[in-house]
Amino acid sequence: MTITAEDVYRLAPFVRTLGVEFSELTPSAVTARLTHKVELSTTGGGLHGGALMGLADAAAAVCAALNSAPGALPATTDSTTHFLRPVHGAAHAVAAPIRVSRTAVVVGVQIADESGALCVHVIQTVRTRVPQPAAAAKEE
Repeated sequence: MTITAEDVYRLAPFVRTLGVEFSELTPSAVTARLTHKVELSTTGGGLHGGALMGLADAAAAVCAALNSAPGALPATTDSTTHFLRPVHGAAHAVAAPIRVSRTAVVVGVQIADESGALCVHVIQTVRTRVPQPAAAAKEE
């Protein structure tokens, strides 16, 4: 299955609003970047934790979708974030599957700063569900 950045922006407009840019979209790794903007910063000028969690969530959801049945829609059910150090400048995320099942994908996301130092580590569980046609849903 192929997913493009435009597909992500269409299905999840918040990802574009946040400013997430994707550079690699494969089942084995999703890489994304969040440019530092004053509007996304917090005390001390680093990127706000919510912005970093948004970056991680977007990368993890795309990774889960790429590791699921065609047409599956991702929905985060659990996310644990470890903030290790502030991110000054752009944030670079790499999301990779840890465990893939029929209905969920556990994804690890590493976020580094521009120097390559690890700043945030996220483990996220993303459920994946293929929407059923209306007639099939009524029969269930």
